[in-house]
Amino acid sequence: MSLLTPDSGLLFWMVIVFGIVFVILAKYGFPVITRMVDERKQYIDKSLLAAREANEQLANIKADSEMILAKAHEEQARILNEAVATRERILKEAKTQAQVEGQKLLDEAKKQIQAEKDSAISDIRRQVAVLSVDIAEKVLRKNLDDEKEQMEMIDRLLDELTVSKD
Repeated sequence: MSLLTPDSGLLFWMVIVFGIVFVILAKYGFPVITRMVDERKQYIDKSLLAAREANEQLANIKADSEMILAKAHEEQARILNEAVATRERILKEAKTQAQVEGQKLLDEAKKQIQAEKDSAISDIRRQVAVLSVDIAEKVLRKNLDDEKEQMEMIDRLLDELTVSKD
C-alpha cells in the first residue's frame, strides 16, 4: 500500500463514513450554519442601515450646527451694532449735557464776575467820592483860612451853579 493509492476497502469505508458525516451535517449542521450565516447577514445589514442613518443624522446635525453658528454670528453682529449705537448715543448725550453744564457754569461765572465788578466799581466810586470830599475839605480849609476867601469861594460856586442850570 502506498500513500497515493489507498486500498479499495479503505476507500469504501471512507466513502461510507463521508456519506454518513455528510448526511448528519446536512440534517443537523448545515441548517444551523446557514441560519447563523443568515443571522450574521441580517446583523450586518442592520448595522449598515444604522451606520447610514447615523451618517444622515450627523449630516443633519452638522447642517443644523452651521445654521445655528450663522445665526449666532448674525446675533453677535446685531448686538455689537446696538452696543456701538448705544455708546454713540450716550457719548452724544454726555457731550450735550457737558456743554449745557459748561455754558451754565460760564453764565454763572459771568454773572458773578459782573456782580463783583459792579460791586468793585461802586466801592471805588464811593471811595473816590470820600477821598474827593476829604481832599476838597483839606484844600478848602487850607485855602479858606480867612472869612473873605470863604465868601469869595461861595460866590464863585453859586455863579457856577447858576451857569450850569441855564
